[in-house]
Amino acid sequence: MTKKVINQKGKFDEELINTIEPNFVFKDKPINRFNIIENSNDSNQTNKAELLEELKKQINSIENCNLKDNSQNLVLGDGNINSSIMLIGEAPGIEEDKSGTTFKGEVGDLLNKMLLAIKIKKQNIYCSYAINFRPPEDRKPTTQEIKRYSVFLREHISIINPKIIILMGSSAMEAVTGINSKISSERGKWKETILKNKTYPVMISFNPSYLIRFPENKKYSWEDLKKIKQKIDEMKIII
Repeated sequence: MTKKVINQKGKFDEELINTIEPNFVFKDKPINRFNIIENSNDSNQTNKAELLEELKKQINSIENCNLKDNSQNLVLGDGNINSSIMLIGEAPGIEEDKSGTTFKGEVGDLLNKMLLAIKIKKQNIYCSYAINFRPPEDRKPTTQEIKRYSVFLREHISIINPKIIILMGSSAMEAVTGINSKISSERGKWKETILKNKTYPVMISFNPSYLIRFPENKKYSWEDLKKIKQKIDEMKIII
């Protein structure tokens, strides 16, 4: 059995970001979106859609942001907003920036193959990014950028309320867990992150764009995918 690690660093990061980015703090008393009556899927979906639209407006209201100023589109997320699986990548690339949707082109093709290998269709899960705008020249987001957008990402996760979170890439790992070590030493281990007093199982793995550049690491991603599939089966999640 893999020992679960409860990472509390996210709370300290949120306190830090609150001190340097006060304009982007959400209200202390958020809408209670967890006490939802069973068999109310339609109202639940509508509620989530409205909350996501409001979140998008919040992100678009950012000022003095180099990422936003140099991007064509904000990429929030897409897929099934009621899915039990939320997959978070690092940041949009050129194809995603043009389309305003997640994981396009060669990167998207590889992700689709990876998910289909464990019998998951991308459209049946929910996909997003740690950073919602494309970094110039597709560079790695800075720690300050990750912290700035992690406020929105945490709210994003709370809205989707998945049962499992998949983090692909070091920026996604840092944004959600606060871990900024090498992803090679953290991937493949089930961890837990706590957001708004709710615990989420988290699996860290390589980003598809990284695997395109370093295909020799696909074997490690395959091991991660098998663990994800095992967890889905254990939790009796239907996708």
